[in-house]
Amino acid sequence: MLDIKFIRENPDAIKRACELKGFTDYTDEILEIDKRVRELKTITQSKTAEKNKITREIPTATDKAPLIAKSKEIANEIAADMDELAQKQEQLNDLLHRVPQIPANDAPIGRDDTENIEVRRVGTPREFDFTPRAQWDLLEMNGWWKPEKIASICGSRTYALFGEAAELELAIQTYVIQKLISKGFTFVNCPSITKPQTIFNAGHFMGSDLSVMNNDVFMLTDTDRCLAGTAEIILNSLHSDEVLNEKDLPIKYAGFSPCFRKEAGAAGRDTRGIVRIHQFNKVEQYIYCTPEQSDQMHEHLLNNLCDVMEDLELPYRVIENCTGDMGFNKVKMNDVEAWFPSENAYRELGSCSSIGQFQARRTNTRFRASDGSLQFCATLNNTGIALPRAIVPVIENHQNPDGSVNIPKCLQPLMGGRTKIGGKH
Repeated sequence: MLDIKFIRENPDAIKRACELKGFTDYTDEILEIDKRVRELKTITQSKTAEKNKITREIPTATDKAPLIAKSKEIANEIAADMDELAQKQEQLNDLLHRVPQIPANDAPIGRDDTENIEVRRVGTPREFDFTPRAQWDLLEMNGWWKPEKIASICGSRTYALFGEAAELELAIQTYVIQKLISKGFTFVNCPSITKPQTIFNAGHFMGSDLSVMNNDVFMLTDTDRCLAGTAEIILNSLHSDEVLNEKDLPIKYAGFSPCFRKEAGAAGRDTRGIVRIHQFNKVEQYIYCTPEQSDQMHEHLLNNLCDVMEDLELPYRVIENCTGDMGFNKVKMNDVEAWFPSENAYRELGSCSSIGQFQARRTNTRFRASDGSLQFCATLNNTGIALPRAIVPVIENHQNPDGSVNIPKCLQPLMGGRTKIGGKH
């Protein structure tokens, strides 16, 4: 969320951010309610002081009745004012949680993903001398999945990998974790069960009514818990209500967790295969830093995912997301998309996001600056790797005519030295 003082002083910037990101503009309503909140605070303070003065006079007064009556009258007025104040503060709190983060000045302006900008391409899509198979055909012919059986047991949009494909999934995950550790990230094996407030504090949902999450988040019936859709949720609250030391920043985490999403907004998309499912595994990069370090850390996170794409020997491209596609809480965002031969297209494998101080205000995560001041941290996140989605471009790009799949060199030590899996071997 944004500071109310900033909103008071920069209403045009807030209006512009709402316009650029495509969100409803509540600026005028916020300023009106904020004005009334401040008025009521002043009024109640003044009346409380007056009531206290009368209370002190009562013991020595000759005629106490008028003073007692006046004190009760003021007390009733204060109670009414406090009721209105509580109502206005609740309204203000809800509206403040509907104000989007202001995008960076150099972020591309656009309405949706069709107006994103391609920054660069790395690698050339392979020209096959045979008809390449799609992910589901490779999984089927090698006995690496049983979609109908798993669906009958667990329901739609679930998956299980078998044999060498399951080994490959674990190898990719392990490789990325080890790579991030070597780059100074602290590995965190995160829980997937959390509290709704923890998800809300990550700033992906608007307003103060937690039920807004019900279409996207799996709530655990008859509990006060739910299932997180990314390790970012947990990592974002690791230092809530703490004051960090500037000299300790940046703090870098590599969080792993099973992730759970309803995918309610994705009806009809990717119903076949293992790209869009309810449960998946993800390694998440997450950084706490000073606002001045944010741009440098954004490039660091982005380059880490690009390095993984190159290690996996995948053609990929980097996208700069426009204002209408970057989402509610982001300052800037880059997608990294790998080449999917079966679709003859690039598909997203990760999103690198700078959040500014937006999340830290919700979690009250601050640092003591060198000048002694207390400031909110800046936070950033990016995918380390998401599985099984990442398996799709790996097996499709590295397949052979017999259905076998060549293993990228970086993964071979984690696959027992094998250079390929599947096929007739």
